[in-house]
Amino acid sequence: MRSGGIRKAAAGVAAAGALAGVFGCTPAEQGSGAGADGQHRSPVHIEVPSARPADGGAGGKDGQGGRGAHRSGGGSDGKARASDGGPQATTGSTGSTGATASAGSAGSGGRTRPVPAPRTDAPVLWSRGDSGLAVRRLQARLRQVGWLAEGPTGTYGDATEQAVRGFQGKRGLPVTGRADTVTWQRLRAMTHEPGQWELYLMGGQPAGAPDARCLTGRVLCIDKTTRTLRWMIDGRTVSTMAVRFGTEATPTRDGVFKVYWKSRHHVSTIYHSPMPYAMFFSGGQAVHYSSDFAARGYAGGSHGCVNVRDEAAIAQLFAQVKEGDKVVVHW
Repeated sequence: MRSGGIRKAAAGVAAAGALAGVFGCTPAEQGSGAGADGQHRSPVHIEVPSARPADGGAGGKDGQGGRGAHRSGGGSDGKARASDGGPQATTGSTGSTGATASAGSAGSGGRTRPVPAPRTDAPVLWSRGDSGLAVRRLQARLRQVGWLAEGPTGTYGDATEQAVRGFQGKRGLPVTGRADTVTWQRLRAMTHEPGQWELYLMGGQPAGAPDARCLTGRVLCIDKTTRTLRWMIDGRTVSTMAVRFGTEATPTRDGVFKVYWKSRHHVSTIYHSPMPYAMFFSGGQAVHYSSDFAARGYAGGSHGCVNVRDEAAIAQLFAQVKEGDKVVVHW
C-alpha cells in the first residue's frame, strides 16, 4: 500500500512537470498552497518577463535607473519625455535623458552612480543683446508654449532671457538664458512655424512698396497687405508705422480719399471710445491712435478706422498732415 502511494505521488509530480513544459508555467511547491508571505496562491504561477535589467536593481529609491526609466523611456527624473515632442529627447545632446540615466545609474554591486550633469557646451545661437528676424522667430515660438507674454519685438532682452530660462528649466536643459542649439531644437519640435502676424503681432513689420498713386503730392499711403502706413511727400517717405484695420464685419474702405477733418481729442459718438489724433478721410473712418492696438496688437481689430499703436509717431504725423492731404488705402 505504501509503495503504491509513493508511485502515484511520483506520477503526479511527473505529470505536473510535463504540463509546465508545454505551457511555460512553474508548479507551486507542494503543501498547503501558501507562499513565503503566508498568502494563498494558485497552484500554477505564470512567470512574466521582467522589464528590469538582469542585475535586478534600480539605481536609486525613485527607480531612476530601473523600472521607471525602462517603462517610460524617460530621463534622469524618471518622467517620460514624449511631451517634449522632439528628437532631442533621447539623444546625447541633452546629456541627461533616457539611455544615459538608466544605463549609468546602477553599478555592478547595485550601488548608485551619479547621473552625468546636462551638457552646457552646446553652441549658442542667440543671447541678450541680439536682434533681428531670427530672434523674432524664437520669441514667437516661446509665445506659443506660454513662456513669453509680450509680442515678438526682434530684440533679445530681459523678458526673452527669462522666457528661455523658464523653458530650459522645465525641460531639464541647462538653465543659461541663452538660446543654444539644443534649446532651439527642443522648442522647434514643440511648436509650429509662426505666421506673418505671429512674428509681427505688435507691429514692426517692413513696409511694402508704395502704390503708384502715392508717388505725387502729400499722401497718407496705407497698405492693407503689409499693414503699414507711409507718410509721403512728392514720392519721398517721411515716416512709416504699423497700422491695424477694421474686422470683416466693419471693414476699412479701399480707395483714394482726402483728410477732411482733424480732431486731436476726439471721442467716438457711436462707440464712445477715445480716438486721439484722429484724421478723418471717409465718413466716420479715420487714422487715429488706439490704446487697444498698443496693448493687444493684431489680436484685435477696429470698427473700420486705421489704428496706429505708436503714440509718439502718430503725434508727429498729426502735426504734419493738413486737411486736404490725400489718403490712399490699397492692397
